[in-house]
Amino acid sequence: MRCLTLNASFEPLTLVPVRRALRLVIDGKAEIVEADGLRVVRSARLTVPRPAVIRLVRFVHVPRKFRRQVTNTFLFARDEYTCQFCGRPEAELGFRECLTRDHLVPLSRGGTNDWTNVITACSTCNTRKGNRLLYESGMHLRRMPLEPHFVYLTWAVRRLTSAQEKYIRLFYGEETLAQLRVL
Repeated sequence: MRCLTLNASFEPLTLVPVRRALRLVIDGKAEIVEADGLRVVRSARLTVPRPAVIRLVRFVHVPRKFRRQVTNTFLFARDEYTCQFCGRPEAELGFRECLTRDHLVPLSRGGTNDWTNVITACSTCNTRKGNRLLYESGMHLRRMPLEPHFVYLTWAVRRLTSAQEKYIRLFYGEETLAQLRVL
């Protein structure tokens, strides 16, 4: 289990291992906002509730124009683990098929690894498209790729407890939390 770390303003920052959260609490850099039920962590001289959510004592500046690098984990989460050509989700792919990264403008033809140039495609569709542009292959996208907000990337690939979800809802709203649950 990991611990949700909030900024001093209660903005969700990241998930950290419980051990790191305890170190921050013991060093006086954070305080426990929500404990993990009645579970405690004991040492020779100290007994501390096991943290589920901590809040930093001092505010940490997070740049708003934060850009995440395109990784397959984040790309597949953005595209809801579904091929953007045929619409098959990962669960429906055959034995030798898998999700892959496809470039709308292939790298060999001057394309980049930008969010607006990459999509999730099953290996069958990716092979069929090959090194061609969309109009050359005669294939059509289900939706155009956009650069996602960093909040979706940060939380979409993590499992949150109900106590941790409460703070995502508080800061970003129920709509954001609902979209994260879909992913």
